[in-house]
Amino acid sequence: MLYSSTYLRNRTNMSSDPFSDILKFTNAESIVTGGFNAGGPWALRFPAPDKIKFFAVLKGECWVVIDGESEPTHFRTGDVGLLTAKRSFVLAGDLETAPVDAMSVFTGVRSGITTLGDGKDFSQLGGHVLLDPTSGRLLADVLPPWIHVPAASPQATSFRWLLTQLVEERANDLPGASLVAGQLAQMLFIQILRAHLETSSPMPAGWLRALANPRLAPALRLMHDDPARDWHLEDLAQACAMSRTTFAFHFKKIAGVAPLTYLTEWRMRLAEKTLREGKTPVATLAQSLGYASESAFSNAFKRVTGSSPKAFRNAGA
Repeated sequence: MLYSSTYLRNRTNMSSDPFSDILKFTNAESIVTGGFNAGGPWALRFPAPDKIKFFAVLKGECWVVIDGESEPTHFRTGDVGLLTAKRSFVLAGDLETAPVDAMSVFTGVRSGITTLGDGKDFSQLGGHVLLDPTSGRLLADVLPPWIHVPAASPQATSFRWLLTQLVEERANDLPGASLVAGQLAQMLFIQILRAHLETSSPMPAGWLRALANPRLAPALRLMHDDPARDWHLEDLAQACAMSRTTFAFHFKKIAGVAPLTYLTEWRMRLAEKTLREGKTPVATLAQSLGYASESAFSNAFKRVTGSSPKAFRNAGA
């Protein structure tokens, strides 16, 4: 098979895990950018982020007020939030204090950590998640605007260790600290997504909801592990221990599309990445994705993306 060179390198040590597949496909990378300590009355207004934003309360408590949300959210020690929408927000020790512009407070702070007041009551750490400008939409478009994982929830148990390690790495300036902090931040992001999958109310039909459904997991693993194979509905249904009719109905209800449509769309996502990243001939790409001819692949690609493979490649050149 022949996918993009980056995707091939990523798949070398990859298990049959569609969620990992998509995180790697979107080039999701988490970075800790800084935080602040606060004491006394305080409130900061942050501009709408242009990236997915995450933050955690390390000590104390605060209110989070997000533009577009009807009610403020109370955060306690160990709570973690993920903001995917481009909305400004306020972090405040109380709801009576007028917020000041956060950018004016952080300007010129080299360490990324600043102090408000005596800094004894509250401590926060934050960062953002980088996604590929194009393929990243696959993930960004299915996440809710705002995710809050309370420290008291069972899913947050792992957060405590991660947050403790992040603080230690940033405080002690050990060799390799920036790399370790990046890996810990990536783990934190994944744990937030896992918590969302386990605790959220019913999500809209789509691939994220499908990944959270254990009955569909065997079929999704098969399609992601070998997308070029000529999968039949019977094969996928059998892997899920369902009849063909039951499997087709259940899959479409949860994923929003029929099983083989999902497979075609995933193939086209792989094709888009290959077309953007290299000069693989279209005929070779078609064969690597399981198509008998270049024309069959080109027709499928245009049906899904709205443009031909060559036009898509030229547009990104």
